[in-house]
Amino acid sequence: MKLLDGKTALITGGSRGIGASIVRLFAEHGAEIAFTYASSASSSETIVTELSGITKIKAYQSDAASITAAEKLVKDVMADFGKIDILVNNAGITKDGLLLRMSEEMWDTVIDVNLKSVFNLTKFAIKSMLRTGGSIINMSSVVGVFGNSGQANYAASKAGIIGFSKSVAKELGSKNIRCNVIAPGFISTEMTHVLDDSTKDAFLSNIPLKRLGESREIANTTLFLASDLSSYITGQVLNVCGGMAI
Repeated sequence: MKLLDGKTALITGGSRGIGASIVRLFAEHGAEIAFTYASSASSSETIVTELSGITKIKAYQSDAASITAAEKLVKDVMADFGKIDILVNNAGITKDGLLLRMSEEMWDTVIDVNLKSVFNLTKFAIKSMLRTGGSIINMSSVVGVFGNSGQANYAASKAGIIGFSKSVAKELGSKNIRCNVIAPGFISTEMTHVLDDSTKDAFLSNIPLKRLGESREIANTTLFLASDLSSYITGQVLNVCGGMAI
């Protein structure tokens, strides 16, 4: 059973990690896919080549933190695909450091890429959804729920996504536009591979399932929220963290 037949999805940060897993799973379930990348052109080309035999798919280089770039992106996607039914705001970065050592640039860059981008893309994508309804899925983090030392900028950006999404859910629910949040825990990606073993062990000690999550497991949750299986769910935060947020 293909859960996204007839749907068009726009996914930011879709060239690697969790984003690439979402792109692949959505393609398996029949969605036509537009996805963005910042600099991973070769990875994006590989994904397009891999999936072009099973669905319509196109990659766009775009700076999610730029509102003018976001407006152009949505116009381009509308011209190429005709509609946007699903928006997945997945683009994100980290620039970790203790608050006393955190520069303004570290703060501003993380807020712009992680939080402002969600405003940018949502603002323009909903113009298509106002006619037909839609589903917006915003990628937060358990760090946005309970904070983390050395990640004040990242935690603030991810907590902001939660407040933004709940407000959007209330504002657009009457238009049949749903907006939900996924808060991943410790997921095995390029961002976590650089951590040393002691840091990983410290995280694992706080996870009841005693293992890292996989990108595919976040993609599965995203598929659920994008599909009609979640048609009566909006304004919610799903912690996909192996129990880390208990």
